[in-house]
Amino acid sequence: MNMQTSSVMAPPAPKGLDQLQLPPVMMRDILLKTIFRKNVNMVSEIAEAICLPMSVTQELVDIAREQKLLEATGTLNANSGNEMGYQLTDAGQSRALDALNQSEYFGAMPVPLDVYREQVKRQSIRNIQVSRDQLTNAMGHLVLPRSLLDHLGPAVSAGRSILMYGPPGNGKSSISNGIRDALGDQVYVPLAIEYAGQVITVYDPIVHTEVEQVPDDPNALRRIRRFDSRYVCCERPTVVTGGELTLSMLDLVYNPTARTYQAPLQLKATGGIFIVDDLGRQVEPPQALINRWIVPLEESKDILALQSGEKFEVPFDTLVIFSTNFHPNEIFDQAALRRIFFKIKIDGPSQENFLKIFALVARKKGVALDEATLVHLLKKKYPTIENVYANYQPVFLIDQMIAICEFEGIPYQMSPDLIDRAWANMFVKDEDIVR
Repeated sequence: MNMQTSSVMAPPAPKGLDQLQLPPVMMRDILLKTIFRKNVNMVSEIAEAICLPMSVTQELVDIAREQKLLEATGTLNANSGNEMGYQLTDAGQSRALDALNQSEYFGAMPVPLDVYREQVKRQSIRNIQVSRDQLTNAMGHLVLPRSLLDHLGPAVSAGRSILMYGPPGNGKSSISNGIRDALGDQVYVPLAIEYAGQVITVYDPIVHTEVEQVPDDPNALRRIRRFDSRYVCCERPTVVTGGELTLSMLDLVYNPTARTYQAPLQLKATGGIFIVDDLGRQVEPPQALINRWIVPLEESKDILALQSGEKFEVPFDTLVIFSTNFHPNEIFDQAALRRIFFKIKIDGPSQENFLKIFALVARKKGVALDEATLVHLLKKKYPTIENVYANYQPVFLIDQMIAICEFEGIPYQMSPDLIDRAWANMFVKDEDIVR
């Protein structure tokens, strides 16, 4: 990945140890622990393991040699450009073991929180301007009223909180995913950050999608300078939570064995989107969840706590999308609602849009439209539910008819009879069950 691939300014590679802004003892100990744990002995291997340029890694190796913690092996490795090998001295091995007892963390040198904060500003979600075309293209698979995009566009471009509410089955989750796709560019995610000597791992392959790296052209007259390899170039992240979300998931996760921390979900979502789906289905009441977000939403910073109880600020640069099937007035007080910047109602489709969706789904799934079946559906079935249409219904009904056709061994088709059988599975009749 070269620095020109993304519109976001990449973090430049450090040119010297002083630019890392980390405690010298911490850097030295991570070096020793990494050599001990990964059994690497050449500067090129060590540099790759701790994610620093070779020149900076050599500086660190030289310091450890001066302190009699590393020694040269006296042999040159012909397979690695005649590099000198290094190994831990007895004192170095002892120091590595002591350091591992204090913290099991080794590998990539962490990025100080203050340095990371500057990178967050450079790649802020609020720097993005999403055009109507971008949003329309990202939502291309959805049939949406134009007025909905009129509301969504400014909300996404503002990078502020959004509450989508309305009856279930009308695509709130699909719209959230469309917003994510509309963002389009990339951000740089640190493997780990450092605060007060503590390491907090941030990069998570489950949350973050690494952008494939384009190798520099070895034939180019001037090589393009690579970005700081303590970061991973990723698509803007999206964290999706639902009924399983608890307040504890928004706190630092401490690993008592490794004595390191893992970033909470909202910190992993920095520069991207945090979707709280099915708000109102969590163990904690919606009001409590919103109260937890008040400071981050208003001040663009979050407050986390270490095991010691010490609290500190981290950047909060996330587009938060709340999605609920409840009316907002049922689950929030007015103070909470004021703090959510955009409130957008996602209604069921009109009859015209319902038919568009039905036709699109039928074509995609290879089921020919039948006029008599559509008339039966609109004139006989929908009046029984007061003509309330939902976006999920075309997919549901057509999938049901396909399942019946496959069972009966007949070609895919639709008919009034098949619609009746499919409809029976869409709703459960109210009745008392005798036990």
